[in-house]
Amino acid sequence: MTDDTVPPAEEATPQPSAALATCPRCAKPLDLCVCEGITPIETRLEVLVLQHPQEQDVELGSARLLTLGLARGRLKVGLSWPNLAKALGTEKGGREADPRRWAVLYMGSGDDAVATQPGTLRLVDKKGQTVEDPTMLADLEGIILLDGSWSQAKALWWRNAWLLKLRRLIVHPDFVSAYGNLRREPRRESVSTLEAGAFALAKLEGDDTLVERLRAPFIALVARYRAVRGNRPPKAAANRPSGEGARKPDWRGRKRRPR
Repeated sequence: MTDDTVPPAEEATPQPSAALATCPRCAKPLDLCVCEGITPIETRLEVLVLQHPQEQDVELGSARLLTLGLARGRLKVGLSWPNLAKALGTEKGGREADPRRWAVLYMGSGDDAVATQPGTLRLVDKKGQTVEDPTMLADLEGIILLDGSWSQAKALWWRNAWLLKLRRLIVHPDFVSAYGNLRREPRRESVSTLEAGAFALAKLEGDDTLVERLRAPFIALVARYRAVRGNRPPKAAANRPSGEGARKPDWRGRKRRPR
């Protein structure tokens, strides 16, 4: 629904500044928009990003840039979905989604990440053990990424039990994230959602150029942020919990309230 009513000239609403107005396509402030450098790339695999609703890093978040850069990419915001078809939006008509032909990128514990060699993508079973059969990835139709802080990604993982039916991938990119010191991460191998997705796609599709092509708008975004905002991390990014490393409340030693 749109409102076409034009206020009188003397009561015209002031135009917001570029720092406050947002791009309708990438949802970033206009002074950080890099949409002009995004051309959707055709890939064999579909990419679905599930974003935690409390992910607040609007300025430097990369998930929407990833899905905008892919002809077969889509972004869904929420906490849980009953199944893969609901998450994809294909439960009413269309082709039925087979969980066995989808994979999810989920880092899991620190041990899982350490066991993955730099520059590789690893397929693991439900216990985190490496699956050596490469043919299990040959028939994949798509991959899912979980977007948010480490604790938010963990929440998405546990709230969507159907993800356990998918094949699980762990990636360890051989490059440093473009975030640099703008984003604090609990692990050295951590990269943005976009960079993880680009790396996984490059390995699965056998096209190493995908990393550079998909990262280009993200690198441009970080460069523009530094140019107009400086080197201080966004407030939302600076306050992001660090997942497994986040301090939890200590309830030990506290007296119970009398009943």
